[in-house]
Amino acid sequence: MRILLVEDEEKVSSFVARGLSAERFAVDVALDGQSGLDLATTYHYDLVILDLMLPKLDGSEVLRRIRTQNTHVPVLILTARDAVADKVGNFEAGADDYLTKPFAFAELLVRTKALLRRGPVTRDSVVRVADLELDRLSQQVKRAGQRIELTSKEYSLLEYLVSNAGRVLSRTMIIEHVWDQSFDGVTNIVDVYVRHLRSKVDDPYVQKLIRTVRGVGYTVTKGAPS
Repeated sequence: MRILLVEDEEKVSSFVARGLSAERFAVDVALDGQSGLDLATTYHYDLVILDLMLPKLDGSEVLRRIRTQNTHVPVLILTARDAVADKVGNFEAGADDYLTKPFAFAELLVRTKALLRRGPVTRDSVVRVADLELDRLSQQVKRAGQRIELTSKEYSLLEYLVSNAGRVLSRTMIIEHVWDQSFDGVTNIVDVYVRHLRSKVDDPYVQKLIRTVRGVGYTVTKGAPS
């Protein structure tokens, strides 16, 4: 899953981004409100974590503008403002949750996962395709009841494919969703990771789930050809 963090305090943004990355999230960071708004309206995110006191464009205004274009993405306000009026105003503007600084990363992580469960795209904890089972909360993957160990990027790639089962995803779409916005590598990295996934998720089984659509990209379907 991909998260946008809009936070101008570099120590805070670095700390939060490292922690979320360690939890297998792809994290893009914006250090001012205008950059945050540009990213939020250009790329697809599963969650936006938004500070209020931002240079160039205030966080409350960023929230309002995001909501004019995207009513679905969950937004977690992260700020030193703890006045009731501030909280009410931002909830009314479309915030989904509110965390006051200073905060413990453990609480941020719990709130992040709670918002992701409530988000717009199939937020059931367990997603299944044929005998493949992916648990979003524990980030465990099983096939035919057997646990499959995946790296962070392998898991993120599989989650994106499974969440969009039946839909063909281009390499560019996969790069933009699974890798951070700062990633400037070539798209054949996707092919490498798909091969890794197949070796663990498909090769040991008769029924193949990951399908290549030549010239387009990849999809997960029940009974994909080898």
